Amino acid sequence: MLLEDDSVDTRREVAIRCIIVYLREKEEDLFKEYMIGEDITNELMKIVIARGGTPSYPTTAKIVIEGNKVLEGLDVARACALLMGLIYALNLSYPRLLKHTFELFQKVFLELDGLKASPRVMSVKNQLLY
Repeated sequence: MLLEDDSVDTRREVAIRCIIVYLREKEEDLFKEYMIGEDITNELMKIVIARGGTPSYPTTAKIVIEGNKVLEGLDVARACALLMGLIYALNLSYPRLLKHTFELFQKVFLELDGLKASPRVMSVKNQLLY
């Protein structure tokens, strides 16, 4: 992905995907590559990505919660940040299969209740900050 496009948005997306993999979770549980005409109404909580491939049609992401498009026209990193905000605003629970990823977003990046974290997240936090 970085060999094809090394823009800031692409680097941010790759960093988020690497964090998910590093935490031994699956990026498919958060991201879904969208094909034209594909049904997204059965998605519980996903960031749906439509790859453009050209500057006139850039990569765009949309947030889908319980089969409904909530926000669209975003880049992937912004979609992750806004999904965290939506989870808090709507009082939703984190996706079970991405528990550590969202815990890392909350405890390390947002610094909310950062002293109480799982050992896996504390390990990543220590590696990032020290």
